[in-house]
Amino acid sequence: MTDPSLYPCFLGPYGENDSLLERLVVEFLRDHVYWRRNVHPEDPPAIPTRAAQQPQFLEFEARLRRELHTLSAALKRSVPFHSPRYMGHMVSDLLLPGLAAQILTLPYNPNNVSEEAAPITIDLEIKAGLQLAGMLGYPADPAQPDCAFGHLTSGGTLANYQALRVALALKSFPVALRAAAPPGVDVPADDWSAFNLAPRAGLGLVDAWQRWLAALAPAKRARWRKRLQAERIEQLGLAAFFTRHPQLSTPVVVAPVTAHYSWSKGMKLLGLGREQLVLVPERGMRLDLQALQTTLQQLRASQRPVLLAVAVLGTTEFGTIDPIHEVVAARERHADAGYGFSVHVDAAWGGYLASLFREPDGRLRTIAGMRSEFNVFPSDGTYAAVAALGRSDSVTVDPHKLGYLPYGTGAYVCRDHRVMALLAEDADYIFGGEGGDDYFSRFRNLGRYIPEGSKSGAAAAAVYVTHRVLPLDHTHFGRLVGETIRSAEAFAARSERFAVEMASLLRVCVPFAPDSNLVCLALNPAGNRDVAAMNVFVGRLHDELRCDSSTPLQMHEFFGSVTTLRPEVLGENDTGRVLNELGLDPATLGNDHEQADRLLILRHTLMNPFLIDAENGISYIDRYFEFLERRVRGLLPVPRASAVA
Repeated sequence: MTDPSLYPCFLGPYGENDSLLERLVVEFLRDHVYWRRNVHPEDPPAIPTRAAQQPQFLEFEARLRRELHTLSAALKRSVPFHSPRYMGHMVSDLLLPGLAAQILTLPYNPNNVSEEAAPITIDLEIKAGLQLAGMLGYPADPAQPDCAFGHLTSGGTLANYQALRVALALKSFPVALRAAAPPGVDVPADDWSAFNLAPRAGLGLVDAWQRWLAALAPAKRARWRKRLQAERIEQLGLAAFFTRHPQLSTPVVVAPVTAHYSWSKGMKLLGLGREQLVLVPERGMRLDLQALQTTLQQLRASQRPVLLAVAVLGTTEFGTIDPIHEVVAARERHADAGYGFSVHVDAAWGGYLASLFREPDGRLRTIAGMRSEFNVFPSDGTYAAVAALGRSDSVTVDPHKLGYLPYGTGAYVCRDHRVMALLAEDADYIFGGEGGDDYFSRFRNLGRYIPEGSKSGAAAAAVYVTHRVLPLDHTHFGRLVGETIRSAEAFAARSERFAVEMASLLRVCVPFAPDSNLVCLALNPAGNRDVAAMNVFVGRLHDELRCDSSTPLQMHEFFGSVTTLRPEVLGENDTGRVLNELGLDPATLGNDHEQADRLLILRHTLMNPFLIDAENGISYIDRYFEFLERRVRGLLPVPRASAVA
């Protein structure tokens, strides 16, 4: 049953709240016009009142209307993300608070790289980072010396890249400080020890350096700043830095084999190279802890430093959650042995799940209290993983995914704001220059710390206002996320019934029990043993589910997506289990047929809060399975793979 508190949150599948959005847009457009007229009311209008009757004006308006009508007509072929019939990718209808706030802010056109370009929205972005930090379990009080910090990005890819930049800066700083050799700072005994400090120990050195520098006379302080700058990796570049420190080798990033392709992009962009991305096997589509431990031990034995260990909170394909608590525990064990590295959680998809786990005062909810609201959620592993978020070093989360906000609003959040000073382009703060001690004044020149040189303040307004209207706890924003979990549980239960009902025609399995609100279905015609033939069959099902701009949307009853199960990702045990459940011959997987190197399966992202429409007594989940049954019966018997290759 849909929670009634969600009814005003969206424009709605049928545009039910159009009057509300229209009133808001008109009201605040007029408010913006009044603001323009009152900046200097003594100035006369630059555009005369008679301009609207002039031929040039009318011609311009006609061209504008023509192009806008053309655009509007073309956009009608867009993907209907708003509809409960859409169960494809990680996107749904937009929350009205964010949509209205973004529309309201756009005419002001703030550029959130400095206070001069965005005096209002840059503070909103910093506050939005603190809102996310509190949801994740990080310290979120700016008065605390180790308060967290977050900023918005175009998406999770750039946020993951920022995590790499920060981790590399922190890892290399102690080596540079040791090379500069300030006489009043206690530095590690050798480069290896310096390069492998735990993140907290590295930040301790940053603090020690700042205190020592502050006690010097201005001229001497400037000389020492310059001396340290000359030793930093940001000044020298990777090649020169490692040439100067031959005891060290280029650090690696350890990530699960299901990690998003943005990690490969980031490694290449930073100059570390794809070769330094070490992928760890999965077990049940979750990071294999034994494999992680073996990998770390092997890297340490060969003296290969680790920059980051990455865990995923909500994989792109399956929404599964890695054991973050165990990854953090591994970091602590290795740090105690002098082999330090940071832990980053890629929660681009699942980050907002954490709102379900928070009380309004920020405390973590009990697992018993949560389970009383759902059938099986959260599992012990999911609860422990989310509870450990606050012990990680940084997190990526995408408000434009499970935050229901417009593209592009990703976010990078780090546990301790002091690490950001290492990225400062002019480095005044870290090297003792003039910088405010106040948390907000420190970050109002945001462009010093982020990759972008320009960024939308309207996006920051959308995120901040949404979090104010729907605070990030289980009684507010969590109600929305909770609705999606209930939909996923209903979908999983309905898939079990579907498997029984279709047993004479179809083998059906959910390859991995969902940790969040993604559910995948593997479907194989009964009696078929050939992987390629199964993939052809699922591909034909997907032809009815995928959006095609050449086909009217109304021709599609439902919209969905596909993904693949690859043996090299699944591992031997899970591959064997899935093949057995589907009745497939393992010998047909990976043969010479182009359709046979993986399993094609249907993927469903159950974000829409109106999938179970209590008001009209409709379950779009039931309707989807009825549609699926009709399509299956229409497609069988399946052609042999050789006949359709």
